[in-house]
Order: sequence, then C-alpha cells, then structure tokens
Amino acid sequence: MTSAPITRLSISRPDDWHLHLRDGAMLRAVLPETARHFARALVMPNLVPPVVTAAQAGAYRDRILAALPEGAAFQPLMTLYLTEETDPADVARAHAQGIATAVKLYPAGATTNAASGVRDFDKVRPVLERMAEIGMPLCVHGEVTDPAVDIFDREAVFIDRVLKPIRRKVPGLRIVMEHVTTEDAVDFVRDTHKDLAATITTHHLIINRNHILAGGIRPHFYCLPVAKREKHRIALVQAAVSGDPRFFLGTDSAPHTDANKLLPCGCAGIFSATNTLSCLAEVFDAAGRLKDLEAFVSINGAKFYGLPRSDRKLTLVKGAPVAYPPQIETGDGPVTTFDPGFPLHWRVEA
Repeated sequence: MTSAPITRLSISRPDDWHLHLRDGAMLRAVLPETARHFARALVMPNLVPPVVTAAQAGAYRDRILAALPEGAAFQPLMTLYLTEETDPADVARAHAQGIATAVKLYPAGATTNAASGVRDFDKVRPVLERMAEIGMPLCVHGEVTDPAVDIFDREAVFIDRVLKPIRRKVPGLRIVMEHVTTEDAVDFVRDTHKDLAATITTHHLIINRNHILAGGIRPHFYCLPVAKREKHRIALVQAAVSGDPRFFLGTDSAPHTDANKLLPCGCAGIFSATNTLSCLAEVFDAAGRLKDLEAFVSINGAKFYGLPRSDRKLTLVKGAPVAYPPQIETGDGPVTTFDPGFPLHWRVEA
C-alpha cells in the first residue's frame, strides 16, 4: 500500500553552520532573513579587518544582537579568523568564555576577504594543538590557492596536500570541511570515522557548473568553492539526504550587492538566506527523503558542536508555488536572492 504524500512537516527550528552577515548597513538588511527561520548560525569572521581576537568577536556579536529585529529568537555563534599571528591563549580564552564557538581557516587568497589567511600551515600548528586540547572545532575553507591547480580540482588537492597532513600532525583536532563541493570530499568524510564532519550549502545541492557557464555567464551563480560537475552535485545530495550525522547544513549565504556581483571581476557568493528552507524541502522531497530533512538542518550540526537542538518548532507546508522577492534592498544597494530555477512549493508556515 502506497503511503500518502507528505504535505506538512514540523521540525526543530534549524541552524545554519556557515553564514556571512557582513557588517553595518548590509548586516542590518540581511540578518532578519536568517533570524526569521533559524535558531542559531555560525557567523563567518572575514570582515575587513577580519575578526581575529576574542575582543573583536565579542564586539561583532554585540553588533549582530543590536541589529536583530525586535522579538527575534536568534543566537549568533562567533568564529575567529585564523592567522599566522593568532595567539593560542586568546583562542582558548574565547572558547572558555563562550565568545567563540570555532576557528576559521582560510588559505590566503582562497575567497572573499581571505587575504589575511594562512600561507605556512606549520606556523599555526600551536593554535591547532591548543584547539585539539580544548575540543574547539576548526572550520576549513578547503581549497588550495596554487595557481597551477585547476579551480575545479582545488578541493580534492586540498584534502591531500593540507587536510591529511593536519590530521596526522594534530590528532584529536575536530574539523569541519565547510561547503564541500565534490564526491572526493564526501568520500573522505565517509571514510573518516572520528573528529571530521562537513557542511553542504543549499546552492551546491541545486546547481552545477553548467548553471554558471552554459548559454552565457550567470554571475549570480558564481561562488567559491565554485560549483562542479553534475556527478559531484549528485554525491552532495546523496550525502545530505542520507541521515549521516557527519553532514549538515551550512548555507554559506553570502550577500554582495548586484553592482559588485556584476563587475568585470565580480564577487563570489550566493545569497540564499531568504528561501533556503523552501529550496531544501524541494531537494529532499524530490529525493523521497523528507523525513531526513530535520537531521540535516536541525540535529546533526548541533550534535557535532555539542549543543542541544532547538526546543522550538517550525512547520513547512506544501501547496501552490510560493514567491520570494528576487532582491532585497540594503543600505549598500540591492542584493539578489538565489534563484533555484524551479518552482518552490514548500513554504514556512507563519
């Protein structure tokens, strides 16, 4: 007997384990888009200048809280930007005082505002060793920046050149491979049974490199890590819907004004905070795995970070297509919302 299709789904209020909020006018504009649906988010530190110290993280958290809409129940979880001058004692103090949840590793020049990132990984080993001692996770942007390596291969090469050596040299360090984009990364996580997890973005579950390049360049689909071949997108979907606790949502929602996206050398980043849950419900529904959506967005990440899931609920309802604004207005200029390229029938019930 065939069961009736699911048209209503209640889940614990979700978390976003990789989010860019920027600062100033942009922060005030984009924060409500996440706070509307999410209980918590791990906020990236790549401001200009970057959030390097405990004091800077605390001050940034205060600015986020001040920008929250009245009555919003949302908790920003802060990260520290790892540099070759980072003080292990300051990192430990930020963790002990509840100021910082994780440390973020950007290879120098890998993405937006990553110029202050790491070039010599041996120089940050004392920080990583201290983090392993206190159980503080390291979030990694997993791409090499060697110009000799093809941009579509940089994640796979990072695993061999950087990630595997770090894991050998600093056993016990808890690592999150952020915004994985390849079958190689999925397989590496699945084959590693301790202290390793991965976030997957909304857009990498939906687009492949053809969406960026075939039939004309589409700058609003350009992101880093760049979307890969269709076989890699399929591998990401299979990981996300599998229920495997090592995979969880990190949207990497990254707002840039349209003016900056459309420059001759446009910014990398996709803004998906507004419609992420509707997009994800479509992906899981199409895969016949709606029952595993809650694990991906609400349970797995909280468990990895040692936090309880939200005790509040959110309900998704399937019906007529729901319309989202194609752009949001900010004090810096309009920001285009991610367009999945298909109708969204799932909406968050008010």
